[in-house]
Amino acid sequence: MALRKSATPGLAVLLAFLLLTGCTGLKRWAYEGFNRDEWQKPEEVIRVLDIRAGDQVADVGSGSGYFTFRLANAVGPGGKVFAVDVDRRMNDYLRERARVEGHKNVEVILAEPDDPGLPPSGVDMIFSVNTYHFLERRTAYFARAGKYLRPGGRVVIIDFNSRQWFDIFGSHHTSPGAIKSEMRSAGFELKHEFTFLPKQAFLVFARSGG
Repeated sequence: MALRKSATPGLAVLLAFLLLTGCTGLKRWAYEGFNRDEWQKPEEVIRVLDIRAGDQVADVGSGSGYFTFRLANAVGPGGKVFAVDVDRRMNDYLRERARVEGHKNVEVILAEPDDPGLPPSGVDMIFSVNTYHFLERRTAYFARAGKYLRPGGRVVIIDFNSRQWFDIFGSHHTSPGAIKSEMRSAGFELKHEFTFLPKQAFLVFARSGG
């Protein structure tokens, strides 16, 4: 979405100031605003992944829980969703929301920047949306994260595939080619590439040779 030149400076300054305040409410708006359901197509994303009841899923970069609770519904009461984020305030918000809404199959994890900190028992899927571009040393991150993946497990990465208006705050996109190359170096191979998201790459990986 392009901003008119006359409006960009003022809006950019306002948003930059609000983001720097660390306001949880603003971050929730940033994660969930701008008609996200229309372009993120969350129900279709969940449907095509064919998640099984009882699965253990890590939502890496869970933010305000946009996908967390949809994943929790997909895995059912016998499954588990680990909501993983480095933002303590967002984790507190998500934990309270899970409590109020009765999502007993959601566990919140305060992660390290270089490790999601998942349980040793592992997960069936590592699911990461709009987070890949934030990670430093991404190849090393996913090589390390792979130790938490159960046999036959998947890594799902959805990220913006081209420049967006909010790139005025820094780069918030990654080319599909870069993701594929970096994941290959981390020991994964591409299993599927979905193309129905208008703004994003939607890639599914598994361990190489697995």
